[in-house]
Amino acid sequence: MPLSGKALRLARLSRRGDGRYLFVPLDHSVSDGPIASGAGFRELVRSISEGGADAVVVHKGRARMIPPGLLTRTALVVHLSASTAHAPDVDAKVLVGDVEDAVRIGADAVSVHVNIGSPTEAAQLADLGAVASACDRWGMPLLAMIYPRGPRVEDPGQPELVSHVTGIAADLGADLVKTVLASPTSRMSEVVANSPLPVLVAGGGGSGRPLHQFASSALAAGCSGLAVGRRVFAGPSPRQTVRELAEIVHGRVLATEPTPPSHMAGVL
Repeated sequence: MPLSGKALRLARLSRRGDGRYLFVPLDHSVSDGPIASGAGFRELVRSISEGGADAVVVHKGRARMIPPGLLTRTALVVHLSASTAHAPDVDAKVLVGDVEDAVRIGADAVSVHVNIGSPTEAAQLADLGAVASACDRWGMPLLAMIYPRGPRVEDPGQPELVSHVTGIAADLGADLVKTVLASPTSRMSEVVANSPLPVLVAGGGGSGRPLHQFASSALAAGCSGLAVGRRVFAGPSPRQTVRELAEIVHGRVLATEPTPPSHMAGVL
């Protein structure tokens, strides 16, 4: 890729320059409620950065509350979509920010959430396409958080369906895609092979599998990284959890699933 604003920002998203990504989404405060106190949030970001995360994902207002010194080694992704757990349709995501907001804040990327199979899928697809066009104008990388999710989706982990949604992200102009891990996990390699974009796997909070095992499986299947939020910030030691995840993402990718270390063995 020739030198450009987008190329420079994309390079910042992989802290070790290896094309691997560990993102920690912290946008849950809009959807679910507070995840930390005001001061506690800043310390949470500090722990995540010191643990070795490549980026944090927050909404535009929360981004302004992060001291700049905490983001010298960790990239900033501004999330542009929102819904709350109190809405009649929790899967109906709407845009609450734009690329220009992210540029003014100093973001390294933006993200948009799309639920394929939602009753409002059409509007969400239109939003993704519009944001992608704005990202091209501003040289801003776009992470599409795209999931099979809605009343017509019976098996969100079906490999063919996961491949379909990752392909939509590419077709509409995203640079990175975050989605679910296919089931069975062994078929996630098909999803990765079908995707022209780097694939990041969402944190797997509902999988029932220890986090270390979940993460190792995703990387062994060829995924380019992880986006783990709740299983980081709700755990007893976010810094240590991020450090161990960073070793999985940026270190040696294991072909088999090793016994998890004592700290992560019980993390669900």
